[in-house]
Amino acid sequence: MTGAAEPGLTDLAPDQRLRRLELTVTRRLDGLLHGRYRGLLPGPGSEAAGSREYRPGEDEVRRMDWAVTARTTVPHVRQVDADRELTTWLLVDASPSMEYGTSTLDKRELAVAAVAAIGFLTAGVGNRLGAQVLTPDGLRRFPARSGRTHLLGLLRALLGAPRTGDGRDPGGAGAAGARPPAAGPGLADGLDGLQRVATRRGLVVIVSDFLDELPDDPDAAPPPWAAALRRLAVRHQVLAVEVTDPRELELPDVGLITLVDPESGRHREVWTGDPDLRERYARAAAEQREQVRHTLRRAGATHMALRTDRDWCADVVRHVHEQRRLATVPAAARGGVA
Repeated sequence: MTGAAEPGLTDLAPDQRLRRLELTVTRRLDGLLHGRYRGLLPGPGSEAAGSREYRPGEDEVRRMDWAVTARTTVPHVRQVDADRELTTWLLVDASPSMEYGTSTLDKRELAVAAVAAIGFLTAGVGNRLGAQVLTPDGLRRFPARSGRTHLLGLLRALLGAPRTGDGRDPGGAGAAGARPPAAGPGLADGLDGLQRVATRRGLVVIVSDFLDELPDDPDAAPPPWAAALRRLAVRHQVLAVEVTDPRELELPDVGLITLVDPESGRHREVWTGDPDLRERYARAAAEQREQVRHTLRRAGATHMALRTDRDWCADVVRHVHEQRRLATVPAAARGGVA
C-alpha cells in the first residue's frame, strides 16, 4: 500500500481501463502462469485418444469408458490428448447485485478484470473466446472468435454496460439508491444458453456472485442453476469465479443505515450499532458463502473466489498454483473428489 492513491478503474476512461487491465495481466500473470494450455484450469485435455485399463487408486471413475468396459468385461478409462485449439465460453453476470462495491473496484469491475485475465491468458493461435452476458434486459451474446480485437471489444462492452443504479456505497453497507430492476433472465437461463452454443468440449467460465435464487435454508433444494451447471460440467471443464465484497460478509458499526436489495428493490433500516446483529449477519453470510461453495463443488465446477478488497491477481495466481498441485495428486489421495 502506498501513500499516493492510484486511480481505480472507475476513474479512468474506457480505453485507459482496458490498457491498464491488459498490462496488469501480461506483466503480473503471464510470466507466473507460463505453460501453454495450462492456464486457469489445468487438465489432461479433452480430445478422445483411445482407452486403457483402469488403474485403481490412480484413475478417476468419471473417466470410465463404459462402452469398452462392457465389451471387454475389463474396466477401461478414456485417454485424451491435450487440445491444440481451445474454445473458452464465458457467462458473465451483469445483474444488479453485481453493481455493488465498497472498495476500489465494485463487483462488476472485478468481473471485468476476471474476464480480462481469462481472455489474455487463454489467447493463442487458433484459440477462440465466446461470451454471454446476463443483464436485466436479456442475454447478450458474443460469438466465439479469436484475436485481441475481439477480446477488447468484449471488455469494452462489459465496461460500458448500462447500470440499474449506483451500486457503490460510500457509507459502508447496503446499496442505497438502487432502483428495482426489471425482471430478466436468471443464472439458470444463462447456463442453458451456454449449453446450446458450447457444442465442442472446452473451457466454460462463469463469473458471478451466485446469489440468484439461492435458498435461505442451506438444507433446502439447491438453486435452479445447480442442475444446469452440472450438465455443463459433464462435457466441459468448468471454472466458477465467485465475486464478493467485504460488506456482504460483515457489517461495520456505522449507526442507522438503509439496506436495499438491488435485485428486488426492497428497503430495510438496520441499526448496525447492535453487536449481536453484526454477529448474526456475519454468521449468516458465512453460511451463505459456504452454501455456494458446496453447490459449486457438487455440480463438478472448480471454484475460484475473488474479493473486491483483495489483490485479484494474487488470488488468480494462488488458484492456478493450487490447481496444478492437485493435478499431480492421484484421485485416491484427494478422497476421490475432483
